[in-house]
Formats: sequence, structure tokens, C-alpha cells
Amino acid sequence: MTSLEQVSWLVMLVQVPSEPSRHRVAVWRELRRFGAVPVGQGAWTAPDVPACREGAKKAKELARTGNGELLLFTTGPADDDASRLRELFNAARADEWTEFVADCGKFTDEIAKEIAKQQFTLAELEEEEQSLDRLRRWFRAVRTKDVFGSPSAASADQKLAACTEALDGFAALVYGEVHS
Repeated sequence: MTSLEQVSWLVMLVQVPSEPSRHRVAVWRELRRFGAVPVGQGAWTAPDVPACREGAKKAKELARTGNGELLLFTTGPADDDASRLRELFNAARADEWTEFVADCGKFTDEIAKEIAKQQFTLAELEEEEQSLDRLRRWFRAVRTKDVFGSPSAASADQKLAACTEALDGFAALVYGEVHS
């Protein structure tokens, strides 16, 4: 594989008994964690890049733990359906970025609301810092999965920067109140 334009694809066929459900759920969570997208009943795909291949191996182990299996196949980059797989993968990343940007908007709205209420307490600041940390972790997780560099990533980066700026302004007001 010489470039992301020539990437091969992992195709994973998953079968895990329905009971106990925790094993199926663990496999599905792992597949979503590394960015795999469902393409049919028990079928998932992801680009054949190191992070996805490692995630697929972990999902395979989880399936075995649940008395199931995950069959792993690799497509060639020249397959006619490779472009469709990329479309599905990119659409999933675009959805994640859209949701992330919406949560960033909620965060800045919450900061504005606290400023309007003059809720300048250290407890409120700590709560908002935890919310920003969650947004940062989420951003890193989606960025890691976004191997093709979705155009939405730039907007998400700007929104995260706006969140950081909003929190910095709120922190200045809190520290001003606490130390006055």
C-alpha cells in the first residue's frame, strides 16, 4: 500500500451468540472504536491501516471470548467496490464530526449561560473543564479514525479552539470573582 488512495480494505464477518449479549456488544463497541462501519448483517469494513488492523484483531479476540468468531478478509485496492467502502467510511466520519461540532456548540452555549447567570464558582469551572476534556478526548478519537482527512475535521478543530477560548474567558471571570 503506497498511499491512502491505494488502500486495501478489511472486511469483517462477525458471528457471536446472542446470549449473553455482553459479548456481542463488546465486539460491536470495539469495531466502532477503531472506525469500522457496518455494511450488512454482521459485516463490517474499515481501511487496512495499522490502527484498524489492530482493532480488528482485538475484536476477533473478543468474539472468540464470547464463543463466536470474526472472519477477517482484505480486499485489493483495485476492487470496484473499494470506492463504495470509502464512501461509507467517510460518511461515518462526517456524521461523527457533525455530532462533535454540535456538542461544541452546546458547550459554548453552556459557558455563555453560566456567564449570564454570573455562576463564577470553582465547582462550576471544574465541571466545565471536565466537559472540555471530554470534548478533547472525543476529538482525538475521531481524528485517529479519520484516516482520509475529512474536510469536516478543520471545522471541528476550529470549534474545539472556540471551546477552549470560551473556557479560558470563563476561568478568568471565576478567578477574578474568587480572588476579589
